[in-house]
Amino acid sequence: MGNQPIRSNNQASGKRFQSQASTNLRKNDRIRVPEVRVIGPNGDQIGVMPTKQALTLAKQVGLDLVEISANAKPPVCRIIDFGKFMYEQSKKTKDNKTAVTKLKEIKFRVNIDTHDYMTKIRRAEGFLNKGNKLKITLMLRGREMEHQELAMEIVNRAVKDLDGVGTADSPSRLAGRNISATLSPLAVNKRKPRHIIEGQADDEEDEEDEEEEDDKE
Repeated sequence: MGNQPIRSNNQASGKRFQSQASTNLRKNDRIRVPEVRVIGPNGDQIGVMPTKQALTLAKQVGLDLVEISANAKPPVCRIIDFGKFMYEQSKKTKDNKTAVTKLKEIKFRVNIDTHDYMTKIRRAEGFLNKGNKLKITLMLRGREMEHQELAMEIVNRAVKDLDGVGTADSPSRLAGRNISATLSPLAVNKRKPRHIIEGQADDEEDEEDEEEEDDKE
């Protein structure tokens, strides 16, 4: 037997979507109702007419008559290129599945100095500016539990310093020895980074190395 081509998961899902959608949508001679409301190729409302007349209109411009709202009275049909329509729908489905938001984490210490604080804020701002979600964590160790108010102030200050690119999903909270807050990125057209220094927004690997060192302490 010869080698068979291997389909990617995205290709397979796209094909499945096309076959499912094409089975659910009635078009051309499969539309059996006596009359339909017709939308033209450019989205213009043509009006209610006998289904045969609507089919004739579609054939005159070399397109298909597709039922897009079967439950309406009368059903709504649109004159479109059915193959192109199915391709665009499968492409939208594929794009939605591949758009995955990453969760990044920045860790603070209660005794952090100003320089380290701003370095982390710049990195955090870079993550949010790229569309990632962000978790801010401050871990209290030993006697640091006596400084919960100061720790909460640091986390809340960080949330405030990042409000140009992100917004907190909920108020900062204490769970065990950790104070944390999770931020979601603002819409692209609303992001106004204030702290990013060119070249540092992409410095994700250094941040991860630093966090590993913090965990070992």
